[in-house]
Amino acid sequence: MLPVLDRLDARPECPVVTVAGTNGKGSVCAMLEAMLRAGGYRVGQYTSPHLVRYNERVRLDGREASNEQLCDAFAAVERARGATPLTYFEFGTLAAAWLFARSGLDALVLEVGLGGRLDAVNAIDADCAVLTSIGIDHVEYLGTTRESIGREKAGVFRRGRPAVIADASPPASVLEHAAAVGAQVFLIGRDFGYASEDGAWRYWGHGGVRSGLAHPALRGAVQLRNAAAALCALGALRDRVPVGMQAVREGLARVILPGRFQTLPGRPQVVLDVAHNPEAARTLAANLGASGFAPQTIAVFGMMRDKDIPAVVREVAPRFTRWHLASLPGPRGCTSAELAAILRAVGAESEASEHASPVEAYVAARERAQQDDKIVVFGSFVTVGNVMAHLEAERGGAGGRG
Repeated sequence: MLPVLDRLDARPECPVVTVAGTNGKGSVCAMLEAMLRAGGYRVGQYTSPHLVRYNERVRLDGREASNEQLCDAFAAVERARGATPLTYFEFGTLAAAWLFARSGLDALVLEVGLGGRLDAVNAIDADCAVLTSIGIDHVEYLGTTRESIGREKAGVFRRGRPAVIADASPPASVLEHAAAVGAQVFLIGRDFGYASEDGAWRYWGHGGVRSGLAHPALRGAVQLRNAAAALCALGALRDRVPVGMQAVREGLARVILPGRFQTLPGRPQVVLDVAHNPEAARTLAANLGASGFAPQTIAVFGMMRDKDIPAVVREVAPRFTRWHLASLPGPRGCTSAELAAILRAVGAESEASEHASPVEAYVAARERAQQDDKIVVFGSFVTVGNVMAHLEAERGGAGGRG
């Protein structure tokens, strides 16, 4: 990454916030972008994976990069890489960096793809690093314990620069690495935090106290933790990109993040959630519990084979009255028959049917659902993305017929 980045002349001159963690990365990135833009700044944002279009990964001042912009960036990377081999993610990260460097931006928000220490995004030095949470995921790359995973994720910290840690009980490896590199640590519950108060909430810590804040537009109690982490990061960068209270309020009110407990309009209610590990599944179960009664809560469920599927099922099974199981494509995709066997093995007693794809599973769920029921599409970015693309196509078709 480093030699190609130098040949591209793509190192940023504006402040960079890099966000790592098992869950919550996308939410923190979305909040940072929304609050910075509300403060009048031009922001570049790089996230992954995408749901429907690759363009979603690269945002320039609030808009997805166009096909033309991305193709120009890909061509620049291809010219600059010479004989250097690049993975799909490395190539895309370099292309985003090239676009950002040529777009007159005031700040960058970068989401780590996997881990941190060896992630392509980590080739770009963070002026402030955020670590949202440390859970068990991607064990084949990061290790099987929170200690080993935390050590990898803490690799985004930099000497003398702020490291915002939003996990209340981080592994010792995280704090040890922060001390070893000389990062300036801000730990939730110790150096910053939040509290609910009469329908609003209050942030305290780096950057001062901000009271009377409306809850973020993103659903779920865990979003207060994510919002506090984002505010701490903004506090750490306030000398370079100061953000006032009005911009904070406006940004939190307008923030949008597709596929994270995203509730679609209409009946039956449809919820889209990319939850694909036990921690995210636990959050999904809590959000469903707080989202109101439905006679039937119906799962449209597809996962990758290399995830901890039994643990995910155990977290959410009590919330569902029926399952529509979807096979996912490719060698990593779990089949609906394999999912059905896992449901039986963990004692999930709800009715389950098997389908060849997420779209087929969704269509079957929709056909059987009553108006007051709730359909929850979850388990993978692929599962949610396929259903989102189907719904977009349906809306486009309806518009064409109209």
